[in-house]
Amino acid sequence: MADARVYGMLLRAGMAGQTTYRASFVLEVLGTAFGVGLDFIEVFAVFHQVPSIAGLSFTEVVLVFAISSTGFATADLLVGQSDAVIQHVRSGTFDVVLLRPLSVLGQLAAADLQLRRLGRVAVSLVLLVAVLTRLDVDWTAARVAMLAIAPVAATVVFGALFVVAGAVSFWLVEGTEVTSALTYGSGYLGEWPTAVLSPVLARFFTFVVPAAFTGYLPALAILGRSDPSGLPDWLPWASPLAALLAAVAAGLLWRSGIRHYVGAGG
Repeated sequence: MADARVYGMLLRAGMAGQTTYRASFVLEVLGTAFGVGLDFIEVFAVFHQVPSIAGLSFTEVVLVFAISSTGFATADLLVGQSDAVIQHVRSGTFDVVLLRPLSVLGQLAAADLQLRRLGRVAVSLVLLVAVLTRLDVDWTAARVAMLAIAPVAATVVFGALFVVAGAVSFWLVEGTEVTSALTYGSGYLGEWPTAVLSPVLARFFTFVVPAAFTGYLPALAILGRSDPSGLPDWLPWASPLAALLAAVAAGLLWRSGIRHYVGAGG
């Protein structure tokens, strides 16, 4: 109960600071929403040139985009702050976080929650609801369950990648480019069918960096389609398991990073 009060205080302090200048805050929210629109325009542009991608129509690719974008936006809102660990390490303020008898990741998430990212979450959800009204799907209980689970699993996968990016910062002090490629690069790839990639890259972004489980594979399960690159038909239904494995791996790496950290004073 005491921990919840501390997290609540951190959240309220962060929210108060961000909403003090309301006009600026509204513009920032609109800016993140506009960012999703720009990404979506790219889908339009590609389908202006080709009738399908990896056997999927425009509406079906939009489903991939919407599931993945919803997961990425939610993960970015909740734990996207973890990739800013490097700034705390450089400034020495990470020692202050360690002194509190609370979860380090929980403190970072609560204190640095960026409400402006709600704009991206809202637009992604609207897009997901809109595309569902245009899909011709034979809805079964399993597909409805996958539709409900897919955005949550995508959030967990992307959240795990943000945590991994933060953990890597304990070893790579100048590794911002690497960690951004892992998080934002995976976020971009997750919005497209990975079957368009070469077989090696497609397998890498399925079994090493599980970006395919954030949009493409759940969409195949919902649509009742098979992957044209030869992935087994049961794999699209394994998104919850992939999310669980990603979360466990990220948690272990994060704990290892915390133990590796020796503080500003050595």
